Amino acid sequence: QEKLVESGGGLVQPGGSLRLSCAASGFTLGWRYDIGWFRQAPGKEREGVSCITGSDSRTYYRDSVKGRFTISKDNAKNTVYLQMNSLKSEDTGVYYCAPYFCSHFPSVPSGSWGQGTQVTVSA
Repeated sequence: QEKLVESGGGLVQPGGSLRLSCAASGFTLGWRYDIGWFRQAPGKEREGVSCITGSDSRTYYRDSVKGRFTISKDNAKNTVYLQMNSLKSEDTGVYYCAPYFCSHFPSVPSGSWGQGTQVTVSA
């Protein structure tokens, strides 16, 4: 079964850091798949956070996370990461990863989603 599994979320104080992982199973990410990270805060619409292209690892970020978040991938581990630094309360939400077309960033794709990973930024 092809799927992406998110992990790495947790409770962190403002200014802290977390690294989220998006592990692929049942298929190889390689150069074929762009991967996007998305988040949904309570009572809000899901939004695009970042994206990385499969072909040349070009990266995309929403304005509010530029300079604080870094997306990367490790093809050997078949995993995409989202390093989040200087976290703010407004970064709180459930974070999801999904196959995507970075050319569509930051629009949110339709379709099914995994379970996501909860990020809570609070003192």
